[in-house]
Amino acid sequence: MNILMVTNTYLPIVGGLELSIQSFTEEYRKRGHRVMIVAPEFDNSPSEEHDVVRVPALKNFNRSPYSINYPLPIFFMKDLKGFEPDVVHAHHPFLMGDTALRLAYANDIPLIFTHHSLYEQNIRGTPATLGALKKFIIGLATGFANLCDAVIAPSESVAEMIRAHGVRTPVTVIPTGLHLEQFTGTSRNFKGEHRIPEKAFVVGYVGRLAEEKNLPFLMRAAAVFLKKEKSALFLVVGSGPMEEPISLHFKENGLEDRLRFTGEMKGKELIEAFQAIDVFAFASHSETQGMVLNEAMAAGTPVVGIDAPGVRDIVTDTVNGRLVPGEDEGEFARALGWVFDQPSSGRKALIEGAKLTARRYSVERSATKALGVYEGLRSDRGPGRGPAKKDPTSFQKNLTAEWDLLSNLTRSAVGAFR
Repeated sequence: MNILMVTNTYLPIVGGLELSIQSFTEEYRKRGHRVMIVAPEFDNSPSEEHDVVRVPALKNFNRSPYSINYPLPIFFMKDLKGFEPDVVHAHHPFLMGDTALRLAYANDIPLIFTHHSLYEQNIRGTPATLGALKKFIIGLATGFANLCDAVIAPSESVAEMIRAHGVRTPVTVIPTGLHLEQFTGTSRNFKGEHRIPEKAFVVGYVGRLAEEKNLPFLMRAAAVFLKKEKSALFLVVGSGPMEEPISLHFKENGLEDRLRFTGEMKGKELIEAFQAIDVFAFASHSETQGMVLNEAMAAGTPVVGIDAPGVRDIVTDTVNGRLVPGEDEGEFARALGWVFDQPSSGRKALIEGAKLTARRYSVERSATKALGVYEGLRSDRGPGRGPAKKDPTSFQKNLTAEWDLLSNLTRSAVGAFR
């Protein structure tokens, strides 16, 4: 099968979405399928890439590492010459998502959309406009999903949420899979290299150091716990604008000697970081899956997280960690303390519970389910765009695509700002 992946962001950006595309692509190719990825240009994009088409883009948009691409097929159609996709898989509902829809319409092939993000959670604005902007983004993503033939949600929480928003297209829950065999064994003395005492109790966070990950709350809760437990240490793996505020907060509380930053890590080094952590601390409210939680559990690390979408799908309270019902720093610190206070048998039970949870998220299992969605659409297009017109011309197909995109944009704007 020929699979066309279309995305607004890809490597060298490292995040859950980018790693999801990479993980599925590698497994599909291993099974003999051909995958072509269409993504924007980024600074430091790999010079040699197999079946990756880069689209001209405005780099470092708004001083971020991200690029804003020009979502018109004319910029890359020559690079797709000879590649006849059986399905088009969009990973965003706008920009390159629009491009994916145009390609699917023009070639009369199924369009699949993975609803990776709670897009409205990342919107910033004034109190007067924030509500309307969020409604607009929800409307845009929902309308796009209803123009597709199938929607994939990375967790049951997200599936329920987008159905409540009005998604009528069939939704299948398929989490991003992990190569579980990579999470066994260690090859180096991670703790020694990062000045972590062997007997220290390590509270860890792995991910982008950004405010939207609710890191201001997490750093305060971690500091509360560290003040109580003198043998505890906070390990932060990642980079971003929150690094300085975290450092300052720990310094103000006299805890700077029990804070460790490692910067970004990947591959075996990242897995060793997970294995060095005794409890993974996570406070984000905006996860659709929380792939990093699966990674922690694959390494045998229990999780303390706030009860939120994506998190509650993975964390089972007292089985593989603790699920904190509200945003209370003292309560979160007490949950960390509960893990700390477990006897040896209790710690082992949490580790086994984490590993058992991770087995549900193997890449083989997830890829098989996704390929089943593709194969089903090839024989039965499903209810996505409705019945095709009889022998439409290329012009008619292109006109229909533009009309549907414009109609979705208009409905979303009217609904938000009415």
